[in-house]
Amino acid sequence: MTTFKTSYNRRSFIKTSALASGGMMLGFNWLAGCMPSRQKVGTLPKEWFEINGFLKISDTGVVTIMSPNPEIGQNVKTSMPMIVAEELDVDWQQVLVEQAPLNTQLFSRQIAGGSQAIRQGWKSLRMAGATARQMLQQAAANAWSVPIAEVTTEKGVLYHKSSGKSATYGAMASAAALVPVPAEVALKAIKDFKIIGTSRKNVDAHKIVTGQPLFGLDYHREGMLIAMMVHPPAFGLKLKSYDDKEAKAMPGIKSVFTIKSYDEKDERQWCDISAFAELLVVVGNSTWEVMQAKKALKVEWEPIASPGGLENSDDHFVQMAKRATQPATLLRQDGDPEAAFKRAAKVLERNYSAPFLAHNCMEPMNFFANVTDDSAELVGPVQTPEFMEKSVSARLGLPLEKIDIQMTRMGGGFGRRLYGHFLVEAAVISQTIKAPVKLIYSREDDMTFGCYRPAYYVTYRAALDANNNLIGFHVKAGGIPESPIAADRFPAGAIDNYLAEEWTLDTNITVGAFRAPASNFIASAEQSFLDEIAEAVGKDPIAFRLDLLKRAKENPVGKKNDYDAARYAGALELVRDKSGWTGKKTGAHRGVAAYFCHNSYVAIVLDVEMEKNKPIVKKVVCAVDCGIVINPDAAANLTEGGMVDGIGHALYSGLTFKEGIPQQSNFHEYRLIRHGEAPKVIDVHFVKNDIDPTGLGEPPFPPVFGAMANALYQATGKRYYNQPFFPETT
Repeated sequence: MTTFKTSYNRRSFIKTSALASGGMMLGFNWLAGCMPSRQKVGTLPKEWFEINGFLKISDTGVVTIMSPNPEIGQNVKTSMPMIVAEELDVDWQQVLVEQAPLNTQLFSRQIAGGSQAIRQGWKSLRMAGATARQMLQQAAANAWSVPIAEVTTEKGVLYHKSSGKSATYGAMASAAALVPVPAEVALKAIKDFKIIGTSRKNVDAHKIVTGQPLFGLDYHREGMLIAMMVHPPAFGLKLKSYDDKEAKAMPGIKSVFTIKSYDEKDERQWCDISAFAELLVVVGNSTWEVMQAKKALKVEWEPIASPGGLENSDDHFVQMAKRATQPATLLRQDGDPEAAFKRAAKVLERNYSAPFLAHNCMEPMNFFANVTDDSAELVGPVQTPEFMEKSVSARLGLPLEKIDIQMTRMGGGFGRRLYGHFLVEAAVISQTIKAPVKLIYSREDDMTFGCYRPAYYVTYRAALDANNNLIGFHVKAGGIPESPIAADRFPAGAIDNYLAEEWTLDTNITVGAFRAPASNFIASAEQSFLDEIAEAVGKDPIAFRLDLLKRAKENPVGKKNDYDAARYAGALELVRDKSGWTGKKTGAHRGVAAYFCHNSYVAIVLDVEMEKNKPIVKKVVCAVDCGIVINPDAAANLTEGGMVDGIGHALYSGLTFKEGIPQQSNFHEYRLIRHGEAPKVIDVHFVKNDIDPTGLGEPPFPPVFGAMANALYQATGKRYYNQPFFPETT
């Protein structure tokens, strides 16, 4: 059992207060240490007793746990409350879950991104449940005049076994309000977990399958108007003039005007990425009427002054290939790579590339806004509400306490909803027309607005001596406009002579995080190249990787290696065993890949067959080391989804440009994986350990690209260097 201090420092502590109703409130304040206002306290229903910033208990014993982070399909709305409920020691059947509103005074890191929600919330969520449980135990001990050590709990009931006394949590909640917050609390031993590590259904599952309103596009407010916008058709253009006479005369249309979503004077947050600051807006009664009016607009555009001009995808790859031959920025050097390559008996050199990718969430961008002179109410799907609150405050000139952001469930994100310019746009539109409004992007708006996965290019070189030993390794990576390289990841630390360099090229095209940023490309290239090296030296691909990891574990090169070689090898060994990998032909064309990102390790073996020149994925076996698994079924689902998503992007997806214009604007042009193309079998296994949880939403995505490429080589005899591997398939 571990004890955990409830007070970190003067800015991070817990407060409790009695309510007029006889209940109690215990506020966990991880950032600033402020209690809810007296007005907010007074509005609580009398039958509820507020235990802390994460949960409340009714006098009937029903526990409602607030889930603080945005729900994007990663199931944190179920798994985060499971952690609280575990330490509270309550019956999960008596738990209700609510989406918490944005409240930076009560909650920290209300963000969906980086696969960090569980990792960063692990201790604080456990502490929330454990503190509430201990206060309830103390209240019972006081009432029964017994030592607190003799009061036990089980499924929401307090017991004093020697006297036979018992009480529900609900019966003791009011008395617990008078108990001082303990200086430290004891957390459960992992072996005593009853909820964590067991599979629980998604708390929103019934609502999702029955079509109940959960998502931003579902949100409706009586009297609200619908807004849609028109942005420049090409990156590198801006609005010159427009004729709205015909559009304004159409049925249901209220107004046509331009907005600047951001002012030059505004201090932007890191997530305020927007390609087009000046937008043409149409507002009307219904989505259909507004869409028709958009078509009636007559708009002229003009170039902006920029070095990039109107860009073309063909030029992009020529430019990247050329830039890759020029001097680059040194990131890491171990040993003497130059000398190793000079004395090499053989040098392997390969180039890999990938195009821009659109996120293509199933639910396009949207947000509701109701802005008045002294307040702003915003409702919708966004991954970064606490940062966008600051952006709205700056843009509207309203103090933070006058901004209210409510989070809906998101119909996909993949990093796209980190960049909440659409929230700011909705706020500015509402402020302009002085009415509640919902901004809706069409699919075409969404796919052509920007914030894409960057285009990438990497050159790998390997130096082999006369005995086929790997004596030198060189990676030189870049992109438009970002480099994908993580210089201190494997195989850094496993090779005596290692060199990592990077470069970038500028662009007018806006980019942003895409599921497993940068890793989604570099993992594919790295794992494909490692397979080529293994073949060149005559080793089994898994054995070759394990030999390198053994070196990194027993005698690592350098001190900055950001991975645990033993855990990395453990994932590879598990997938080897579970897939029945023998290193010999078994009838299946098999590819392997393994990668570390977002603090987790994933290894994949993929079986593919070619039918009529089309790849058919027969089976995927996956091993994951993400520490303690909170909800096994949900974790497996998340892993499966990541791999299916990765296979589709590896095979088919790409966004191209001609004179700055995106050439794909909807799914008839932008190829995603289809239901019938998903793997026939997916087998997911988790490494069992007692390590604190790490990331899961993103780690399964990158290695499946490499496993796919390596399996295709076995099936076709051809190496695949450029994504997508089958761009001709539509």
